Amino acid sequence: MKFGIDEALPFYPLNIAILTISDSRTVQTDTSGALLAERATHAGHKVSDRAIVPDQVDAIRGQVLAWAVSPATDVIITTGGTGFSPRDVTPEAVRPLLDREMDGFSVVFHQASSGTVGVSTLQSRALAGQIGDRFIFCVPGSTGACRDAWDLVLAMELDSRFRPCSLVGQVPRYRGVCA
Repeated sequence: MKFGIDEALPFYPLNIAILTISDSRTVQTDTSGALLAERATHAGHKVSDRAIVPDQVDAIRGQVLAWAVSPATDVIITTGGTGFSPRDVTPEAVRPLLDREMDGFSVVFHQASSGTVGVSTLQSRALAGQIGDRFIFCVPGSTGACRDAWDLVLAMELDSRFRPCSLVGQVPRYRGVCA
């Protein structure tokens, strides 16, 4: 197998916190956060928490930092605030918190997204990296972009059975189990 899911290997579930960044979404209207939660749960992961905060740097940073130090969180996924409207501040809020930026995530996300939205993918400032030992992925707020991010990128990268490797082996409680 060159790359892909090796069903013979064990699956190690992650605790994923999902943050929707929006001035207008509510729990009832948050289709993007709901899609990410459904996809993560269906994949076998646990949604450890879910929240909605306004498009404000301090609100975003406060929630992200709370999860980044929580032993109940392995991965944080944010949805929203990655575009170019004046209220879109997710990259500005998150980037200063990163100990390491994952440049390749943006590249791979845009490659995947271009297949569904064409050059409109340029309107996203998708971002990923690490805050301490926690991984964070910041994806656009549209349901379609969240579907692309999960189905075409995160589903594989957050699956311990993905070969040649996945990020799961870099999560502290699973360090070393995914060679």
